[in-house]
Amino acid sequence: MTATRLFDRALIRLSPRPDSTESVVDFLQGLVTADVAKALPVWAGLLTPQGKALFDFIVWPAGQGLLLDCEAEVADALVKRLSMYRLRKAIDIARDDHLAVHWRPHVGDGAAPDPRLHALGERWIAAVDATDPEEAEPGADAAWRAYRLAQGVTEGRAELGDGETLWLECNAIELNGVSFTKGCYVGQENTARMNWRAKVNRRLVVVPLARSDEKRRRAAYPELGLAVDHLRVEDITPDLMPHWLTADTSYQA
Repeated sequence: MTATRLFDRALIRLSPRPDSTESVVDFLQGLVTADVAKALPVWAGLLTPQGKALFDFIVWPAGQGLLLDCEAEVADALVKRLSMYRLRKAIDIARDDHLAVHWRPHVGDGAAPDPRLHALGERWIAAVDATDPEEAEPGADAAWRAYRLAQGVTEGRAELGDGETLWLECNAIELNGVSFTKGCYVGQENTARMNWRAKVNRRLVVVPLARSDEKRRRAAYPELGLAVDHLRVEDITPDLMPHWLTADTSYQA
């Protein structure tokens, strides 16, 4: 059986407390870049007030609540950050270690296509089953990383940075990670201004490691011969452009 579980991912559950009338959707809608009041899942970012990426995650429906599919390494930090914004709202925010994220490189088997890019395959959430042989396997993390980078898609703190990269420089428009019609969120003003003025001067791109600029490098993957660089747009040659950054947008989700 081909491994599908992503052990490097964790799930955070946002749920209203019993007898509460608080809306989890309204709470998150005012914080993140994507429109979580529409069809889910969506890819979203939680930004600094200046519009720079702190966390990225995929938002899933969960009854009256929501689930955030995020990096396991930063899950606790994301819980803490969201709790800071919660104030007195009757909403619980915590990791749900009873659930796991799964991925496969094709679509059509009933799971959800990756909301960023159809070519990234499909994901789903399932209960952790300690009796499942896959739980003892390495999982699909290495396969997912190689597949994702081959598509030119970046994610996570190591690649996007920790409050270092403007959200639109993370290719958020092209990968369906931002809404310009849903209203305010943290970092919205600068993000919207960049869009209307077409001022995306730099982008994150996946490049061959041999052509990576150490001064512009965010992450390196020697085993794959690849790196993620933060380059000026004019320095991105056509052969480094993934298909979804070209004029042909037919591959977008």
